[in-house]
Amino acid sequence: MDGQTTSTRLAYQSGFGNEFATEALPGTLPDGRNSPQQVRHGLYAEQLSGTAFTQPRSENRRSWMYRIQPSAKHGSFRRIDNGMWRTPAFSEGVLSPQQMRWDPFPIPDGDIDLVAGMHTIGGNGDAAAQAGIGIHVYTATASMRDRYFCNADGEMLFVPQQGALRLATEMGVIEALPNEIVIVPRGVKFRADLPDGLSRGYVCENFGAALRLPDLGPIGSNGLANPRDFLAPVASFEDIEGQFELVFKFGGNLWAADIAHSPLDVVAWHGNLSPCKYDLAKFMAIGTISFDHPDPSIFTVLTSPSGPEGLANVDFVIFPPRWLVAEDTFRPPWYHRNVMSEFMGLILGQYDAKPEGFLPGGASLHNCMSAHGPDVDAYQRATEADLEPVYIPNTMAFMFETRYPIRLTDWAAGSPQVQDAYADCWRTLSRNFTGTS
Repeated sequence: MDGQTTSTRLAYQSGFGNEFATEALPGTLPDGRNSPQQVRHGLYAEQLSGTAFTQPRSENRRSWMYRIQPSAKHGSFRRIDNGMWRTPAFSEGVLSPQQMRWDPFPIPDGDIDLVAGMHTIGGNGDAAAQAGIGIHVYTATASMRDRYFCNADGEMLFVPQQGALRLATEMGVIEALPNEIVIVPRGVKFRADLPDGLSRGYVCENFGAALRLPDLGPIGSNGLANPRDFLAPVASFEDIEGQFELVFKFGGNLWAADIAHSPLDVVAWHGNLSPCKYDLAKFMAIGTISFDHPDPSIFTVLTSPSGPEGLANVDFVIFPPRWLVAEDTFRPPWYHRNVMSEFMGLILGQYDAKPEGFLPGGASLHNCMSAHGPDVDAYQRATEADLEPVYIPNTMAFMFETRYPIRLTDWAAGSPQVQDAYADCWRTLSRNFTGTS
């Protein structure tokens, strides 16, 4: 390996979808021209477009990068093994109305990096048609060494549950701890480092419209996730030559090409397409102060819209620490059936509707119209509790909620972590009817 790592600083700029301008070497950014005849410091100008050129200005996402070598400079691609990564439309798997729940997924022994440790739980839609999502869990033990990754199929939302995740990207360095999330746009190259070693988390691979903040409607101008709390990286680059591998996810398969330099060599960039991170503790929860349990949509952090207004390709929803104050109200989530399919994970603590069996690092799935709700103990406590203000502390559950049914992979459906008796949590609910015919 020749050269040296240069300017790999961990620093951020604030705002979701902002037009940023950042440079690791002063005077790099051009004045007034995106692609001048000669870029300063002998760099190449390159644009990354996250939307079609002609999409409306409010939807358009692109960034200009000024880099040491253009992205086109690499060897020929060859197919490599996909491991346990699967991409819709699936040629395998199980589509079932059965309620499902998994114990925490174990972290294996050996040196396994983020790409090798990616396991697909399920998904929907069709990546080639740019619709639907893939749902994955990663269990990794080692940083990526001498290789980099780029996903041409979809945007990636990382939800770390155990161990820090440090992503060195083309546009700078992002580090996320459990209870934080990272969004990496489609096509952005990165290397994943694991500062804490053993690492586990969840990933939503979004094939549809890019994630954005939901409209607030009657809530008004404040509440939920604030744009200022999303942090994009400042410019930071690697000037390294050597023997590296670029892993490219394209058309549902993994490809690899040899590359003789680090592709994270962007010295400066400007635009509104970049990775970003968000601390879930900064979410401003909204809830009832009179009666009735509100819909979980009030906990939406990010949404990928699809078709009719309000019908999401996927919503990212969280259930954070919060006050419950409603009067004469069943306070946990009610029993319900939903046109949306719900995949849930738990980052820390307990989920109030499932105090037993739903553990950090585990997951549950309730597909479209599959009935679910509180287990027996949660129901009993909720119906007998004194209705005084109660604070739910030290918890963070999340949900990938999607308009399409979720098909499980064979791996997820047959995993030893499947709780075969999950449905028993409702079977002992008693008949309490006191009316007469």
